[in-house]
Amino acid sequence: MRTAEERVGKIIKILRKAYPKSRTALYHSSPFEILIATILSAQCTDERVNRITPGLFKKYKTVKRFAAARQSVLEQEIYSAGFYRNKAKNIIAASKMIVADFGGSVPDTMRELMMLPGVARKTANIVLSSGFKKSEGIAVDTHVKRLSGRLGFSGETDPNKIERDLLKLVPKKDWLDFNYIMVDHGRKTCNARKPLCDACLINKLCPSAVS
Repeated sequence: MRTAEERVGKIIKILRKAYPKSRTALYHSSPFEILIATILSAQCTDERVNRITPGLFKKYKTVKRFAAARQSVLEQEIYSAGFYRNKAKNIIAASKMIVADFGGSVPDTMRELMMLPGVARKTANIVLSSGFKKSEGIAVDTHVKRLSGRLGFSGETDPNKIERDLLKLVPKKDWLDFNYIMVDHGRKTCNARKPLCDACLINKLCPSAVS
């Protein structure tokens, strides 16, 4: 088996061809909407978030409206996303900060995004890539974490450490959509409980493949 450095480019090429329209599954039409959707997606499926956000964005059409939302009301509106109290608190606080400190526009740098309540590196990476087509890192969610281990890209379990390993390994030109193709492959083939190794397009490049 080749080293991770030798395999990563081939794997990315194969998966990008397999998932040519790979992008976030979260519904959004602006950087602010992807920010809210990503905050809601913590410990929650994208499908469930996508059932919540259409009505939410229809009611709260602007950052200022989210900033002025009553937390008790917002909690009920996002209840099914789980951790609704903390998420509602962070959404309102982040909206207020965007209005007060960033002129009502979502900032487009990692440093500034991580100043917002409820925003850590994963969320910031998703907002940058999906909202601004920028890449300062690689979002490490459950799929990227799982596949990075199986593919031998990282032996770490902490998302920040996994990201550091990936940034050394993955060519910078591929940072923007690396998360998306990993997520698509994780959902379709390399799932958590029973990976479909026999049907996997990259099984010959995977040290964990089972025939």
